[in-house]
Amino acid sequence: MEIRSDDLTGPRIAALLALHLREMRGASPPGTVFALDLSALRGPDVSVWSAWDGEALLGCGALRELGPDAAEIKSLRTDRGHLRKGVATALLDLIVAVARARGYTRLSLETGSGPAFDAALSLYRRRGFREGEPFGDYAVSPFNRFLHLDLTGS
Repeated sequence: MEIRSDDLTGPRIAALLALHLREMRGASPPGTVFALDLSALRGPDVSVWSAWDGEALLGCGALRELGPDAAEIKSLRTDRGHLRKGVATALLDLIVAVARARGYTRLSLETGSGPAFDAALSLYRRRGFREGEPFGDYAVSPFNRFLHLDLTGS
């Protein structure tokens, strides 16, 4: 698996992110999906990586800067054909390492709840993320979950 910075110009990454948005909207109540579309992921405050095996796109993930000390994970997604092969774990580990290298003290994310989100929640919790308060412009809802990782420790 090769993970590389992605400029979001390729058709495969665009298709994976479009699928991600459709599935998030299908698995979430109205008004509770905060996944970024392709144009928002191209913003100057966002870094995106994609994972590849030769010509096969395995998955993607993004890091959005929230301020000088904090960042948010966005659009961590594995292609359906490559689930349970360590793709999300590898992307998450890279994102955490980049966040630490940039000097952020906290890494956060917003996700949903229910069966469609159980695998992601399990991964984040295994990597030390803990549930907490909303951050940024997010608001509490019965559906949304907010997780945080303290980056000040070892």
